[in-house]
Amino acid sequence: MPAGDGAGVLVLAATPIGTLDDASPRLRSTLAEADIIAAEDTRRLSRLLAGLGVTAKGRIVSYFEGNEARRTRELVEALRSGLQVVVVTDAGMPSVSDPGFRLVTAAIDAGIPVTAVPGPSAVPTALAVSGLPVDRFCFEGFLPRKAGERRTRLRELAEERRTMVFFEAPHRLAATLEAMVEAFGADRPAAVCRELTKMHEEVRRGSLADLLDWARQGVRGEVTVVVGGAPATAPAAVDEAELARLVAARVADGATQRDAIADVARETGVRRREVYAAVVTARERGDSPRNPDPVE
Repeated sequence: MPAGDGAGVLVLAATPIGTLDDASPRLRSTLAEADIIAAEDTRRLSRLLAGLGVTAKGRIVSYFEGNEARRTRELVEALRSGLQVVVVTDAGMPSVSDPGFRLVTAAIDAGIPVTAVPGPSAVPTALAVSGLPVDRFCFEGFLPRKAGERRTRLRELAEERRTMVFFEAPHRLAATLEAMVEAFGADRPAAVCRELTKMHEEVRRGSLADLLDWARQGVRGEVTVVVGGAPATAPAAVDEAELARLVAARVADGATQRDAIADVARETGVRRREVYAAVVTARERGDSPRNPDPVE
């Protein structure tokens, strides 16, 4: 991948989350040709390169949470000098709950091109196999480790309507599901995806309560949790007499019949035609002003 205008290129390269067969030809060539490979774990990278049959010509450096700030400055200087820097993490796409975001923003600020080698990611993979709605979703990453902070975060998400995706360590899964039961309710549908694309892949689907019972027996491997969004809240039932009274009150305050009906429909969640029908019924009983405006 040639650099332009004397600057290098920062490449975020997605690596397999399980089976090496998911590695693309482009990933292989990118790793082979990079000037520098910044890896979250250099030992894992060595195993990946060996498994792919790739010999890296460039320099390999570590890039993880502990040295991210210092290493970012070094890598930006390398990019400024025209080198191609490839970032890889232990699995999946860099910067998605993994190192990479700090370097991306620094490269952008320096006017350096940033691109990606797309590939496997646990987030869309878990969504696809969960059986839960995928038209709208949000990714929440890892929840706080401390129980109080975790409960607070989940309470903030209790009314989230989109499907939610979380990462979790296997030894904390039962505690997290217990907190989800408390925040979202025992019947909320969910799925726990374990060891995705690996030999022992397992997807458990059910209510949060069912999944909690299973997780208490002990879980091993990489875990992604998918939780259905909060169900839509049905509008509270409002009887005809109350609808007519609400309309009459607005008319008494100076609103037209048409505007009053539209306002009441919007506030109660009842269709305008039903509000209009309630006003007509009240008028026929002599409980409402005559001749309400027709509703289109």
